[in-house]
Amino acid sequence: MEYDDKVKNRLKRLEGQIKGVLRMMEEGKDCKEVITQLSASRSAIDRTIGVIVSSNLIACIENLDEVDERTHESIIKEAVDLLVKSR
Repeated sequence: MEYDDKVKNRLKRLEGQIKGVLRMMEEGKDCKEVITQLSASRSAIDRTIGVIVSSNLIACIENLDEVDERTHESIIKEAVDLLVKSR
């Protein structure tokens, strides 16, 4: 699968968020502030996982041909399993 620039940019922003959290910890910021930023990072990771899985699902269904033994149902189940596993 090819990952587009939008997904890569999401991860670069996440990298910045994590570095910011580390900086907050080094500065001794309040626990509540650190947890708030970590929660925001986790949400961003979850959204990125969703984008990647949905993009892959669309590509798999579009490229499904008669030779492929997988069905739409099995491809969708695989995508859902990936999302569940990511939690």
